[in-house]
Amino acid sequence: MAILDRINRLIRANINELISRAEDPEKIINQALADMKNALVEARVEVASALAETKKLERERRSYLEQATAWQEQAAKTLSTGREDLAREALKRKQQVEALAEGFVEQISSQQQVVEKLKTQVRALDAKLQEAESKRRLLLARKKRVDAAESVRRVNSRLDGGSAAQAFDEMEERILTAEDRHEALRELEEDLDFDKELAVLEQDSAIDEALQQLKKELAQT
Repeated sequence: MAILDRINRLIRANINELISRAEDPEKIINQALADMKNALVEARVEVASALAETKKLERERRSYLEQATAWQEQAAKTLSTGREDLAREALKRKQQVEALAEGFVEQISSQQQVVEKLKTQVRALDAKLQEAESKRRLLLARKKRVDAAESVRRVNSRLDGGSAAQAFDEMEERILTAEDRHEALRELEEDLDFDKELAVLEQDSAIDEALQQLKKELAQT
């Protein structure tokens, strides 16, 4: 699956090595973040599709099992009327649909493995994304400190040492306060809960399944 290969490459990427070799570290890490976010969106779509396919296979298997039950009842009914030939045919049909139902077991198992692998990779990529975000914040903080130090150096050329030190302390305090407030708001707004999103997807699939079952029941009445 192409998306799994892409996620694996992103997970294996060494953020520190990329930063150390880049002429513009901020640009490199921003691109890495963009790639991870795009891959995360695509992976979640893949998870939803895989879950839907699993539900579909399970629904088809249940349908064949229900048919087997119906043929069993038909065989008993016809046998009670003395039609052994019809009972035999009904039992034959039952065996056929049971074989079809059994054929779905391996497919369902394989699909469930795909879903779990996708979930694991998505969680790993989400953790890698958080790591990259932390690296980015650290990088920006270091850049701001360098910029602030350069500003102070220029101020020192015109002010005495005491005044320059006081100006630096006040500037640094304002920068730190603004950074803390900005990061707190950003993390509050952008915090993602992947397990909740998956729960919503699974709930939607369950509702779709229930709706299809209800339609089937209404069609039989």
